[in-house]
Parts: sequence; C-alpha cells; structure tokens
Amino acid sequence: MIARSLAVATGAGVGALAQALARRLPAEHRARWLRTNHAGRDVTLLEGPAHAISLAVAGLLAGPAPVLAATSSGALGALDDLTGDASSKGLRGHLSAARRGQVTTGLVKIGGLALTGVASTLLLDRGDPARSPGLPGALLGGAVVAGSANLLNLFDLRPGRALKVGLLMAAPLALGRGSRGVTAAGTIGAALAALPPDLRGESMLGDTGANALGAVLGVALVDGASTRSRWVSLAVLTGLTLASERVSFTKVIESTPVLREVDAWGRARR
Repeated sequence: MIARSLAVATGAGVGALAQALARRLPAEHRARWLRTNHAGRDVTLLEGPAHAISLAVAGLLAGPAPVLAATSSGALGALDDLTGDASSKGLRGHLSAARRGQVTTGLVKIGGLALTGVASTLLLDRGDPARSPGLPGALLGGAVVAGSANLLNLFDLRPGRALKVGLLMAAPLALGRGSRGVTAAGTIGAALAALPPDLRGESMLGDTGANALGAVLGVALVDGASTRSRWVSLAVLTGLTLASERVSFTKVIESTPVLREVDAWGRARR
C-alpha cells in the first residue's frame, strides 16, 4: 500500500512539475507543439512529453520495464507528433502506404512499439521465466504492450477521454500485488495531474502522451499475468483496434447515454 501511494504521489507531483516547466519553454519551442483540436481551438501537445516523463519517473518505483515503456513509446509518439504525415491514418492506412512502398512515421512507430513491448516483457519475465518462458512469451507480451499503446491513442480525440480510459484501466490493476500494482498506481497519479488542463481543452496528450500511457498500462497488464491472461488481453485489444477501423468510437460514445455522460464529465460545456 505504501509503495502504491508513493507511486500515485510521484506521478502526480512530477506531472504537475513537468507541465509547469513545459509552459516556461521559449515561445519558438512551444509553437512546434501547437495544434488545432476538434473544436477548432489551439491546444498544446506539450502535455504529452510532460506525461511521459511523469510515467517514467513514477515507473522507477516498480522497476525498469515501465520506465522503458514510457520513455521509448513517448519518444516514438513524439516522432509522429512532430514529423508525422496525416495523410495515412490508422493501422490500415499505414499498412496500405507500406504496400505502396511508402514508409510512414506511423509505421515506424508501430514497429518501435512492438520492439519496446518485447523488451519490456523480457525485463518483466527475467525474474520468473516459468511464468511465460522464452521468446514466445516475450512476443505475446510485446503485442499486448504495443496494442495497449495504440488503443489509448485512438481515444485521444476529445478532452480528457484518453486519460479517463487510462484511469478506468489502471484502477483494477492498481489493486494487484507487487510491481503490477505500483506501475498502475503511477499511471493514476500521472493521469490525475494531466487531467485538469486536458479537460479544459488547453492541452492534449497527442501521440507522445497517449502512447506512453497505453504502453505503461500494457506493462501492468503483462506483469504477473499467465500466458492465458496475456492471450485474453491481446484478444480484447485486437478486437477494439479492428473495430476502430470500421466504427467511430466517438459516435458510439455519443449515442450511449452512460458513456456520453462519463465522457463529458469535467469538460467545459459549450
């Protein structure tokens, strides 16, 4: 309990500090991170690097796996945020571009997230190789981490939405024993620090923050999980990702009263 409480406090404290420092960056650097959101309002993506940093620092309390997941996935997301081409969207779009011989930053990110996931899983399993032995277990865990990182990014379309999804995923995981609970608790603290400006529509996670959040939650899903549990997690993540290619999550949320209310909670009414 003490370790989890410390992780929450660390994630929240470092997150608030990192956001404050981001606001002090020179104007020319802040301008690179400005984007227009769904409502046509200028927002900053600097919430993303601040969030990735808070996840990494909080992850130190759980071990090297969440630190690697946060830093690597955050860096890959930053590559997409700063240099990405919006002409190819979604998994299908990036794979279609690859078939045409075009390597998008999104495709590079997908490959990088997979490698990050495998490396993070190897770090988790090295203490207990019997849990999910060898390369097959690492590949399975890596797919879960990469799938979780991608899924959280799909929800970063409205103020606060991705962070709320992250909190809902993290809450039951934070009850887990050992490093799993500490990892998830750190994401809760980091998300709580990022939530107020995100809900106000002043900033957003972007690929940097959403990928980092999803990857660290993926590490928590994999940590201590049996091979069967990892397969179940991967099946759910894959199903949601494939569904997103055909169905708008926003339309589903807005057409479902309970989901609509949860999604709108805390957001500025216009």
